Amino acid sequence: MTSTLPVPPIAARPTANPAPRRGPAALLRGRPDDPAWARPALLALLAATAVLYLWGLGASGWANAFYSAAVQAGSQSWTAFFFGSSDAANSITVDKTPASLWVMALSARVFGVNAWNILVPQAVMGVATVAVVFATVRRWYGPAAGLLAGAVLASTPVAALMFRFNNPDALLVLLMAVAAYATVRAIERGQTAWLVAAGTAIGFGFLAKMLQALLIVPALWLAYLVAGPPGLGRRLVQLLAAGAAMVVSAGWYILVVELVPASMRPYIGGSQGNSILELALGYNGLGRLNGEETGSVGGGGGWGTPGWARMFDAEQGGQIAWLLPAAVLLLAAGLAVTARAPRTDRARAGFLVWGGWLVVTAAVFSLMQGIFHAYYTVALAPAVGAVVGMGAVTLWRLRRHPAASLALAGVVAVSAVWAFVLLGRSAEFVPWLRWTVLAAGLPAAAAIAVTSRLRARVAALAAAVALGSVLAGPAAYAVDTAATPHTGSIPSAGPQVAGGRGGPGGPGGRPGGGRGTFPGAPPGGLPGGGAPGRDGRAGGGGMGGLLDAATVGDRMRALLTAEAGSYTWVAAAVGSQNASGYQLATGEPVMAVGGFNGSDPSPTLAQFQRYVAEGRIHYFIGGGGAGGGRGASGGSSAAAQIAAWVSATFTPQTVDGVTVYDLTAATTA
Repeated sequence: MTSTLPVPPIAARPTANPAPRRGPAALLRGRPDDPAWARPALLALLAATAVLYLWGLGASGWANAFYSAAVQAGSQSWTAFFFGSSDAANSITVDKTPASLWVMALSARVFGVNAWNILVPQAVMGVATVAVVFATVRRWYGPAAGLLAGAVLASTPVAALMFRFNNPDALLVLLMAVAAYATVRAIERGQTAWLVAAGTAIGFGFLAKMLQALLIVPALWLAYLVAGPPGLGRRLVQLLAAGAAMVVSAGWYILVVELVPASMRPYIGGSQGNSILELALGYNGLGRLNGEETGSVGGGGGWGTPGWARMFDAEQGGQIAWLLPAAVLLLAAGLAVTARAPRTDRARAGFLVWGGWLVVTAAVFSLMQGIFHAYYTVALAPAVGAVVGMGAVTLWRLRRHPAASLALAGVVAVSAVWAFVLLGRSAEFVPWLRWTVLAAGLPAAAAIAVTSRLRARVAALAAAVALGSVLAGPAAYAVDTAATPHTGSIPSAGPQVAGGRGGPGGPGGRPGGGRGTFPGAPPGGLPGGGAPGRDGRAGGGGMGGLLDAATVGDRMRALLTAEAGSYTWVAAAVGSQNASGYQLATGEPVMAVGGFNGSDPSPTLAQFQRYVAEGRIHYFIGGGGAGGGRGASGGSSAAAQIAAWVSATFTPQTVDGVTVYDLTAATTA
């Protein structure tokens, strides 16, 4: 592919605003400059996405109980809502800024606290993300490119996972897509307002998942700096304004939390110094890059081997990498085709926006030394979809040129072979599919290579077969993901894969999947590992662990709820996941001693002893998370001290197989 290829025209756009259409016909017809099939196809795509993301949604129960407990707390207390507290009594927050919790907690306040009302907003955000990606790509490359981009995004397995789950990633990805759309609009006319809107979206993305939202900033800023219509000086001023909007939209919350006295707010979970700045820049910031995460359960390569092959390994490959090689090849082709275009060329600007997003995010994910989970890769899905949609349509429009048809044929062939490899990693999952993909994809690639010699209908058929072959694998994984309940802290899309953490012997995010090999875990795994039932309620007795909520039996539930109104916390338990199971089962505040990892100094032993003396905590539940002394990296040992003091001071009893201490009873001393 060389830059001598003609630059394909940007999809035609009307020069004046036509009279608006009204009624059902307008909804089906869409824009006046669109072909008749465009709007019905978009509506079909969005409807199929909604079915995929909403189908059987309640089967995962509370999904990640860590966040569901915080949603429950936010539905009961506005203080817990604002700070993202794990419990309504505001002992400690979750280890993220709470924007995603705000959306789910508002849903719970309006419609009630249950698994469905917590997860539906996530699915709606998934459909909205597909719509935003379509709208962004469609503006410059036409409806076919937008539809292909949206279809690739919707059928990406990790997207089907995270838009059906209650982690912060759903809101993060939606806001990043909105920022890309706003940047595209800014490039069209050089309007500062759209750049400010992009910065604002990224700022609120920071409030969803902190520094990860900033990974797309270099791509968006570079695209506008290169292709923005105004002169260089004005472009730089406009980018400064966008940066200011980003800082203000994220910084207001950080400033408020830092200014509120510690005695008037919950402890900031995930930090060792009760500071949200420390959380943002340390544990959830630079620590993720260099592996130096104080209080973590281990980094430094314990979460997969960092390197350029990480996105393609057994852990990540089936989540995101189906069309990643295609996206890389099409990005190179798109930049080559537009290499000699004018500075403000929109076709090249689109590749800078989405290609920059893809390259920077993939590079950071591949090389980061700290905690990394496969589901993080959902942040790549919009970029992969957009680049595939833009690049494929660009080459298809140039298919009469031999270089373009050969390049597109190579992309299809590589994608079919790579899908064959990925499907082979889960050999028992629809075993015939990998051979079908290969048998359809390679002939389709051969036909595309000589498309200039084919009749229009034959060429269109080859394109349809090629599209079906490269989407069949990820779509099958996505359907399997939607059909399978997922719980715990480390969900994984698709069927079990040999050699991946989702395979045998490792936590895969499915029911009961938190027990097994895990960085920093003691030999034999962490205690617990049970999962909530299909309706989000407990199914039986059992301690929780670092990755999964405790299951709560009837006797334990009755014990904790008896005289609950007389206590600030009906119980305390080490680790947020452990505590969340009891809190969700009872609807009453349960103190998460030590936060998520059990390694935060909240509360200290002295504070806990004071709470006990004041009669504010009824029970202490044994077992739980890492507790600061088991696998935590340099964190506080306060949780271990508290557990030791309780066991030495109070008489244990066993309820539903769990050790419980009544902190209001006579001591053993």
